[in-house]
Amino acid sequence: MTFEIGYVLALLFVSLVLFASDKLSVDVVGLIILLALAIPRVLTPQEALSGFGDDTILMLISLFVLTGGIVRTGVVERAGLWLAGKGGKNPAGLTRMILIATAAVSSFLSNTVTTAVFLPIMIGVARRSATALSRVLMPLAFASILAGSVTLIGTSTNLVVSSQLPRYGLAPIGFFELTPVGLGITVLGLLYLFFVAPKLVPDRGQREMTDKYDLRRYLSEALIQPGSRLAGKTLSESQLGSAMNLNVVGIVRDEKRNLAPGPQETLRENDILIIEGKAEDILSVKDAGGIEIRADVKSALSDGDLQSEQIRMREAMVLPRSQFAYRTLKEARFREKTGLTVLAVHSAGGPDRIEKLSMTLLKPSDVLLVQGTLEVLDRIRGGNDLFLLEDVSAHHPRRRRAGWASAIFVGAILLGVTGILPLVVAFLAGGVALVLTRCLTSAEAYESVDWRLMVMIGCMIAFGVAMEKSGTASFLSELIVRHVSPFGGLALLAAFFLFTVILTQPMSNQAAALVLLPVAIAVSRKLGLNPRSLVMAVTFAASCSFLTPLEPSCVLVYGPGRYKFFDFARVGLPLTVIVFVFSMLLIPIFWPFAG
Repeated sequence: MTFEIGYVLALLFVSLVLFASDKLSVDVVGLIILLALAIPRVLTPQEALSGFGDDTILMLISLFVLTGGIVRTGVVERAGLWLAGKGGKNPAGLTRMILIATAAVSSFLSNTVTTAVFLPIMIGVARRSATALSRVLMPLAFASILAGSVTLIGTSTNLVVSSQLPRYGLAPIGFFELTPVGLGITVLGLLYLFFVAPKLVPDRGQREMTDKYDLRRYLSEALIQPGSRLAGKTLSESQLGSAMNLNVVGIVRDEKRNLAPGPQETLRENDILIIEGKAEDILSVKDAGGIEIRADVKSALSDGDLQSEQIRMREAMVLPRSQFAYRTLKEARFREKTGLTVLAVHSAGGPDRIEKLSMTLLKPSDVLLVQGTLEVLDRIRGGNDLFLLEDVSAHHPRRRRAGWASAIFVGAILLGVTGILPLVVAFLAGGVALVLTRCLTSAEAYESVDWRLMVMIGCMIAFGVAMEKSGTASFLSELIVRHVSPFGGLALLAAFFLFTVILTQPMSNQAAALVLLPVAIAVSRKLGLNPRSLVMAVTFAASCSFLTPLEPSCVLVYGPGRYKFFDFARVGLPLTVIVFVFSMLLIPIFWPFAG
């Protein structure tokens, strides 16, 4: 073993420790590795920086932007709300429907984004059915991870592996090449999550409904518009509560108030509903069809105006010495004095009585959900009346652009899959089209990209180059050939799968795949095997992140579910075994060793 091989292996060990410790972010760890390769001249500066000029980076950036367009226009959220509304009153059945929907969406979108979108929907289902969040959130994360192997764009790991194959003289992975095995893995995994996982998932009780997902609950007004599909339905049939997590606390009809209406109360056109809910739930009432936030109806700020970066929605706290304290919005002439439209009111101690929004008495520490221009908000900032809190503009998706975003997303995929354009060009064109059609602003396009992941991948591509150039890949392949190959091709397949799973836990999925990819190809060529067999083992195993909560999708549910670290191993180990066995059976069929 030469000094360079020993140095690269030592660097691999150091990177594992740094990734596992989580003391530094993944981009910083990547840059440390990059410098450790470039400074002692293991790689030339050009070789060390080559990863950042790789097609992989541009393709992933474009895919993040495409995904951002789908999310920002409310396409996935609307599908989730529709699903929740169709789920009936069977909590177990509705949970399974959401898991199936999560897997379907995650086949084409990032599993992290998918988990983030379906997380509040699943929390709402759990709350209404008095189910512990720990029972449903881990299955949600696992469902999104499982489906990442169904298509090429299901996870960034697939794209990273595919884009590196031409470097070794192999064809990139086809868009649906993974589907026969990936779909089987997903179906078996979902069956496990339906029937076995519930017996293993811990029950932490209802206390896990943390403040993060039950923060301020606002009172607002919603108007049943003429022709609304809700007119003539009872409150129960409207599913405003079951599907949208909104509590109708009053109905104003012909200036008469009906407080605490029952579930059989029939809604009529022009009814004003006094609704209670979280900011994002109130802002999504447009999805119910024929119902609008009343202040939004009267406001000059239309949904089209919200395409402008100049219009924002903020939470604003009433300060103790505010001129609005102990006065109603109407008495204080709030809109005339501030230029802001109040969409909802959160009363710190709870409202004294349920009133129309304009008649609600404001008190110090009350929080208003307001809408206005940046110029007006800047004028309010620093004053003695209101203290600006969170910007909640992202909770008001550009729903009128949802059709454009969906068409662009599907069109970009079709252009790439059919070969009309190279995949990277098709995705890039789709990202630009989203900005030109105002589905996303340019700032939102940049915000939708996980830049830390981009830096880490660029650095780890360079590490893969170092594995080859230093002879480390060849050295490791000789060890594997010597000690594993006597047991046959299936043993090699199992060894690479298990080794990748082990590396994936402390490292990122992409980093683990990039480390083992050159070794797998070197081994297959020394033994005269089809390189694609071992490449697929690495690809499927790199997405098998069920044993620890370090996968981003698992991180999202870790806090709300009040899980412990080893809860994931208890539930994830049988699922990992299922994926492993299924992969060992099918990979040799679809990618034969002698191919």
